[in-house]
Amino acid sequence: MPQLVFLIILLSFQNIFTKEINLFTTRHYDSDLQLYEDFTKETGIKVNVISGKSKPLEKRIIEEGKSCIGDLFFLADAGRLVSAEKKGLFIKIKSQSIEQKVPENFRSPYWVGITKRARIIYYNPKETKLDEIKNLSYEDLSSIKFKNSIAIRQSNNVYNQSLVASLIENNGIDFTKQWLKKFVKNFSRNPTGNDRAQILSVAAGESKFAIANTYYYALMASGKKGEDQKKASKKVKPLFPNQLDRGTHMNISGIGILKHSPNKANTKKFIEFLLTPKAQKHIVNNTYEYPMIETVTPSKLIQKMGNNFKQDNSSKVSTYGKWQKEAFKLMRKAGWN
Repeated sequence: MPQLVFLIILLSFQNIFTKEINLFTTRHYDSDLQLYEDFTKETGIKVNVISGKSKPLEKRIIEEGKSCIGDLFFLADAGRLVSAEKKGLFIKIKSQSIEQKVPENFRSPYWVGITKRARIIYYNPKETKLDEIKNLSYEDLSSIKFKNSIAIRQSNNVYNQSLVASLIENNGIDFTKQWLKKFVKNFSRNPTGNDRAQILSVAAGESKFAIANTYYYALMASGKKGEDQKKASKKVKPLFPNQLDRGTHMNISGIGILKHSPNKANTKKFIEFLLTPKAQKHIVNNTYEYPMIETVTPSKLIQKMGNNFKQDNSSKVSTYGKWQKEAFKLMRKAGWN
């Protein structure tokens, strides 16, 4: 009996001093796993990774409640972060270091952006001259002159929902409703495939324009998706919209601390680690996203696309979460499959 009591006490002490975190994440990069190993080497804190899609992971966290083992939730869209925040999944993050490094429009009291993503336009220079489109805005894409020209993903794609949500925030619901009706008529084909599929459609001459995140194009140009896609990327050029207005649409990958985290003492250390120059360089050189901290430069492939473009800082990315449901409803009503 005394031995059993001793064992229980020993296990209790082990749990108190366990150096680990349980990370729920929707990100799917092998390079992230290497980064987590680096964090463990530096701090001795083990990172247990639970990967999945945002809605199932969110559902699991809610259903498990206080018994949930999750410490952090890493999501690849501002709207998804707002969804988790509204459902009460996060606690406030109090860190002067984080606040100093991350601009206010890329964070909330409950989550913080780790990387940035630009959603831009791609064109074939043999079909379209840059002078014709260099001042193009997202709003211009509803013009009748672009009829049957644009390749884009389905309406259930969260990146598209965030883009339309930003249009609602900047232009209002009535404008966006009318814009969508005209925009959908300009699709070159029924929306299908991922962002790379849209760029490939332009390279093949099927579409004049594509809308896709920058890291998809860089992934193609890197050769990691095969020689054919690398060759296709050379036929297409990137265009950063809204340069004369508010700037190019930006989204984020971001992270929050879960309310019932069993290892809260370690969570802030992990977030602060992700925002160090070393970690930021590792991320952007492998995923081709944009760094969150200004002292780090993007990967060489991303710099070739254009590094000095004007970013949309007119509104907080948290507004995407405010308008995403309305955006999706309007998209479907406009006939966006």
